[in-house]
Amino acid sequence: MNVLKYLPDEYDGKGQLRLPFLFWPIMLLLARTWLLLVMAGASRQQGNDLLALFYPDRQAFWIGLALGTPALLGMLLTGYRTRWPRLWQYWRNVLLLSLWINLLWQGVQFTQGDLLSSPLPLLLTLFDLLALLWLQFNTRLRDCFSPEHHLE
Repeated sequence: MNVLKYLPDEYDGKGQLRLPFLFWPIMLLLARTWLLLVMAGASRQQGNDLLALFYPDRQAFWIGLALGTPALLGMLLTGYRTRWPRLWQYWRNVLLLSLWINLLWQGVQFTQGDLLSSPLPLLLTLFDLLALLWLQFNTRLRDCFSPEHHLE
């Protein structure tokens, strides 16, 4: 008898707790510079203009890529949750640390007055803060990173 057929909806076919829906938009928010890089690469003629529009300072672009790398790796790691459970368990802390560093970097940018020309950086900072709070305090998401909630 297949036990996995009778699992509640919050578990997938492998016996893992499903990731909440908001996990994916938050990962895309954190990896937004990588997403912009892919979009710029797809539009070859306007790629440089697109990058210059969002990142007039090239150093900020490279910092954005570095800060988005943990989210990009986290998206790739979701497929390997059962193979590397200990790495998956600690990846939540990596994402939290990445968000803290991102918020501190944005705070430094605000104090230097670099981001005051547009409301977009303030909005992104607000979304990053909400993502940090959700990653920190959402119990269902915390359970998804915990190996005790895997049915095997």
